[in-house]
Amino acid sequence: MSDEAGLFTVLMAMFAGAIRVSTPFLFVSLGETLTEKSGRINLGLEGTLVFGAMSGYATSYHTGSPWLGVMVAGLCGACFGALHGYLCKLPKVNDIAIGIAMMLFGTGLAFFFGKSYIQPQAPRLPSISLGAWSDNPALRQALEINPLFILGFILAVVLWWGLKNTRWGLIVRTTGDSAPAALALGINVNQVRLLATMAGGFFAGIGGSFLSLYYPGSWTEGLSSGQGLMAVALVIFARWNPLACFAAALLFGAAGALGPALQSIGISRGYHFFNAAPYILTLLIMIASSSPKRSLKGAPGELSITK
Repeated sequence: MSDEAGLFTVLMAMFAGAIRVSTPFLFVSLGETLTEKSGRINLGLEGTLVFGAMSGYATSYHTGSPWLGVMVAGLCGACFGALHGYLCKLPKVNDIAIGIAMMLFGTGLAFFFGKSYIQPQAPRLPSISLGAWSDNPALRQALEINPLFILGFILAVVLWWGLKNTRWGLIVRTTGDSAPAALALGINVNQVRLLATMAGGFFAGIGGSFLSLYYPGSWTEGLSSGQGLMAVALVIFARWNPLACFAAALLFGAAGALGPALQSIGISRGYHFFNAAPYILTLLIMIASSSPKRSLKGAPGELSITK
């Protein structure tokens, strides 16, 4: 294989991998952006992601409808978000501690109910082929795009526009920046945060269903590999901007696809190191963006990490 052909293959594999791998990051980070914009942190989205993957896969297996599985996964995520939101409004409760507890609860519940779904094969989500015009198999494979990725991009644009230009966006931002100001305006702070946390959980559940119903496309207990927690870090890197979350999710997705892309042209030495690229990238990004002047630039004022 020539150097040019090898480089093209790697780039196409990373492009395809960026789209596939970034989709769960995208949904979780958009959900967490909305939650944090209301003034609350939800570290429990890793558990929501895993339970969404299990519940979506189980629903698809029993009903034969992967899209119904996506919806059930989202509703389960909204239930987890509602529980998190209810607990966080109790007096003297820390949202970070509750998030860690919800993460353990969600993963444990998914492992308990999901044991019987490790072997069976459930119907998977379809993909949209945008590369049928090409004779290059690498390009055709790279342009196999799942509708959830397109939906995630649309959601990022709508969320970015809505937070800046709509009444509900103003209410969410006011609640997240100053609870006293929101109360003075007659806004029910607890209700806004509860709804925002539920919506964030709904998005995370959908992200989990993508893992089990499209890529990798099966249910196993190690399916998430910490993607929910990395997506929360991604929100800080993106400065609570939904469009920046989309770009950062693609970056994380490309990093996650680096190992398989190199393997596709026969480079297998250091494979496990390249598989660790997303985790290394998370660490480097957090270090690079942790200067005192800009580490919390753009952060909602009511977040516990800003106080």
